[in-house]
Amino acid sequence: MTQSTRTVLRNQLNQALAAIKDAWRVMLRRGPSQIQFWFIALAIGIAAGFMALGFRKAIRWLQAYVYDTEDILLLHSHAEKLPWIVILITPIIGGLIVGVILHKFTDDGRVRSVADVIEGAAVTDGRVEGKAGIASFFASLITLSTGGSTGREGPVVHMAGVISTWVSNRIHADGITGRDLLGCAVAAAVSASFNSPIAGALFALEVVLRHFAVHAFAPIVIASVAGTVINRLEYGDVTEFVLDTPGSLQFYVELPAFLILGLICGLVSLLLMRSIFFAEDIGNHVQNRLSLPRWLRPAVSGAMLGLLAIWFPHIIGVGYETTIRALTGDLTLGIAILFAVIKTIAVAITMGGRMGGGVFSPSLMIGALTGLAFGLIATGLLPDVSGTHTLYAFAGMGAVAAAVLGAPISTTMIVFELTGDWQIGLAVMVSVSMSTALASRLVDRSFFLTQLERRNVHLAAGPQAYLLAMLRAGAVMRPLGDARSITKEQAEELIEQGLCVQASATLEAAMPYFDRDDIPCIPVVVVDEDGSESPVGALYHIDALKAYNRALAATAAEEHS
Repeated sequence: MTQSTRTVLRNQLNQALAAIKDAWRVMLRRGPSQIQFWFIALAIGIAAGFMALGFRKAIRWLQAYVYDTEDILLLHSHAEKLPWIVILITPIIGGLIVGVILHKFTDDGRVRSVADVIEGAAVTDGRVEGKAGIASFFASLITLSTGGSTGREGPVVHMAGVISTWVSNRIHADGITGRDLLGCAVAAAVSASFNSPIAGALFALEVVLRHFAVHAFAPIVIASVAGTVINRLEYGDVTEFVLDTPGSLQFYVELPAFLILGLICGLVSLLLMRSIFFAEDIGNHVQNRLSLPRWLRPAVSGAMLGLLAIWFPHIIGVGYETTIRALTGDLTLGIAILFAVIKTIAVAITMGGRMGGGVFSPSLMIGALTGLAFGLIATGLLPDVSGTHTLYAFAGMGAVAAAVLGAPISTTMIVFELTGDWQIGLAVMVSVSMSTALASRLVDRSFFLTQLERRNVHLAAGPQAYLLAMLRAGAVMRPLGDARSITKEQAEELIEQGLCVQASATLEAAMPYFDRDDIPCIPVVVVDEDGSESPVGALYHIDALKAYNRALAATAAEEHS
C-alpha cells in the first residue's frame, strides 16, 4: 500500500469519526427529534427485552430453589406435598426482605408499578423514578419467588421506564420524545414477557401513552418486535398457554350468554379492584394505629399469605398452573368459584401489604375461573345450543383482565397471542366490550387510573383535568415592577384579605380564587425565613387561561401527530 493510499484512508477514517462525534453532539444538545431515532428505539427495545427475559428467568430459578421443584409450571401441585411450615415461613421471609429493600431505597415504602409509568408519561415528560424503580423491581422479584400472589408485568413495565428514562436524560429528550421512548421500552418489556408483539405495542399506546399518535407507532412497533425476538430466541415460537382447541361457538344463539358473561366479569373485576383498595386502606389504618414499622408490613402480609397457602397453594405466584386447568376445564364448578374467591383475597393481601407485583396475571387467572364457572352453568342449562365450557373460560380471562387494565383492545389481542387461537375472537370481543363498559363507569376507568386518583393525580378525566396541576403560578405570574402588573401596595392589600398563592402552587390551586372572588389577579408570594409572606408577582386570570390553553394545544398536537 503506497503512502498516498494510506493517507487517503486515514483522512476518510478521521472524517467518519468526526461525523459520528458531530451526530452525537447534536443528539446530546437537541435530542433525537433532530434525527431519526428508530435505532434508539431498537436499542431500548433490546435492553428492555433482555431485562424482562432476565426477570422471568430469575423468578423461575428462585421459585425452583425456594420450593425445591424442577418444574415451576406444576408448582401448585408440588406445594401440596411440601411441609406446612415451609409454605408458611417462605412468604414471611420474602416479606421481610421486601420490607427492608423498600424501606431503604424508597421514601414511602411503596412499590412502583404501571400506574407510576402512566403518571410519568402524562406529567413528567416520560420520566419515572430510578432508585425507587430498581428497588421495586427486586422487591417484586422476591415477592413472586416466595409466595406473593401477583403478576410480573407491573415490575417489568416500570423497570422498562427506568431504562427509557436513563436514555432520555442522556440525550436530553424533550417531552414528546421522552414519552415515545417510554412507550418503546414498555412495548418491548410486555412483548418479551408474554411473546406478544401486537399486544405489547397496543398496550404501550392504549394504557401508558393513552393515545394512538402516528409518530409514536413506528418506533414502538420496532421495539415491540425486538422484545418478541428476544423472547423467542430463548423459548421459541410458542404461546404462553399450550392448549387444545377450546371448541366452536354456536353463533347467534350463544352470543347473549357472552354478553351476560361480560357483565358478570365486569362486576368480578370491580370486586378485585375494590378488594385491593380496601386492603390498602386497612393496611394503612392498622400500620398507623399500631405504629407498625413500614419495613414489617410486607412480612405481616406474607404471614397471612402463608396461612392461606397451606390450604390453597394455588395462590402462590403467578398461577399459570391453575389458569391452564381452568382453560382446559379441569376444575369443577364449586372449585372454580372457591379458587376465584381465594385468589382475589390473596391478591388483595399481597398488594395491600405492599409486597409488589402486577395485577394482569392474577386477573387472567380470576377471569378464567369466572368464565369456567359461568360456562359450566350455561352449558349445563342449555347443552343443545352451547359450545364447550372452556370457551367461556377464554372469554372470561380476557373480560376480567380488560376491565382491570382499562384496555379492551390490547387485552383482546394479548389473549389471542397467549393462546394462539384466533377462532375464539368473537366471544372474547363481546365479553370484553361489556366488562370494560360496565367497570369503567364504576371506577376511574381502570385499576391504574383509580390508583392515581387516590393519590390526587387526576389523569382519568383527560388532559383538561391534570394539565393545570403541571403549571406553576411562579412560572406564569407577572413580576412586581412589570408595567402590566399590580403594585406592591396593591398586592399587600389583597394578601391581607387572604387572597394569595405561593409561587410553587399550581394553577389547579389558584383557579378557584378567580371563580370564587371574581378578581382579575391574585398576588404570588414566597415564604421568608421568618414565616412571613412576601409578594413577588401577580397571577392574572387571563395569563393562567392562556398558559392552560397552550398546554392543551400542545397535548392535542402530540396526540394527533
